[in-house]
Parts: sequence; C-alpha cells; structure tokens
Amino acid sequence: MTRLIRSLWLAAALAAVSSPLMANTASHPTLAQSLAKAAPTLNQKVLRHALAAMQCALNNGAEPAERLAVIDFSLPSTQRRLWIFDLSSQTLLLQELVAHGQGSGENFATSFSNTEGSHQSSIGLFRTSESYFGQHGYSLRMDGLEPGINDRARERAIVIHPADYVNPAWIKRHGRIGRSHGCPAVRPEVARMVVDSLKGGQFMFSWYPDQQWVRSSAYLNCKPQRVASILAARKDSES
Repeated sequence: MTRLIRSLWLAAALAAVSSPLMANTASHPTLAQSLAKAAPTLNQKVLRHALAAMQCALNNGAEPAERLAVIDFSLPSTQRRLWIFDLSSQTLLLQELVAHGQGSGENFATSFSNTEGSHQSSIGLFRTSESYFGQHGYSLRMDGLEPGINDRARERAIVIHPADYVNPAWIKRHGRIGRSHGCPAVRPEVARMVVDSLKGGQFMFSWYPDQQWVRSSAYLNCKPQRVASILAARKDSES
C-alpha cells in the first residue's frame, strides 16, 4: 500500500513536467519547480528531460523510486555536475564532482558508447541496483534502461565507485579531474553517501545533447509500447 501511495503521489507531482509552461502558482509548485529551486545551477532543460524520462518509465511499468540522480555531461569535469535529489521531500541531497571515461574526452566529455572496452561513459536513463565491495571499494552497480545506448552497463562494469583522481587538486595540476574507464566515479569522501543514497532501485539520468539519442530515445520521446516492452524484458531477465 505504501508503494502504491508513493507511486500515485509521484505521478501527480510529475504530471506537469512535460508542459512547456508548467504550473506557475507559487502555492502549488510542481516537482520540477521544487527541484529547480533546490538546484539553481542545474540547467532546467536537463532537469525537465530527466523528470520526463523517469515519468515515462513510471507510466509504463517501472517501480517508483525515492531518489533521482542527474549528471550533466555537457559540463566540464571541473564543475560539480552530479546532483542527487530526494523525490519525497523534493530536496537536493548532494551536488558533486563526477568523472567521465578516458575515451569520452579530456575536461569535456564529447563521445559516449555502449561498447565494452571503449572506456567511454554512457548517457541515458539508468536504474541503480546493489551495492558491493569491489576493487575500488564500496561501489554501486546499475543497469541501463536504453537498448543500444546504455543497456550493457552491467556487462561493462559501469558502476559508481570512489576514485582518488576525482579530486579538486587534480584540476590545479591537469586542468581537469581524473578519468575512469567509463564509470561515474566520485570523490572518496562522499562515495559512501552517494552509494547509500542511490542503491536499491533509484533512477539515474546522464545527459549530453547527442541529437541522434535525443530524437530516438524511447524515454525522452515517451514511446509507451517500446518502454513497456523494455521494462517487461528487464523484469523477465531478473526473475
């Protein structure tokens, strides 16, 4: 019953996300307005895309989540381009540095891939999964929800993990933070908080203005039958 109530609340809160005007009354702010106010440095267009993609997933079979992470890979690695939101309280939990893959670019990421061995980051909508202790320490696995775009994330071991090279000191020496093999690595000082806040089926949305993806994404363009099929296949594979 609690899950049903949360799902109904979130659906209602997100109802105005796709509207270009959204609600304009201060007394009844939409979720998009509340999160935009909580994170003024996050591009509102990126936030709207993230919320719309999540809403499309929820409308077509995805379980509701408590939190949403947004990465804006159009920003340089020297900026704090990871935001983590609590959807129930409509608050910002954290804004942090996050690495991109060695194959994606230097300070700016410009290339993205779903291919093993590319050492590139992936964009699109993800669902987080289980935490674990691996070679990088306390880490978080996640699954890509977009076939051909990020659905090989688990196979590629694209995970959230701590990394010493995600460090402001690197910026002074190299003009950027260090780069991963495609993982959205974070500072060791905040890694546990990031993993604990996102583990267990939360949403993560990684943005870059790749026009081919923007035009074809089943979530950004909300293609109900396609999304329902993707999510159903994912559930079958997990059962």
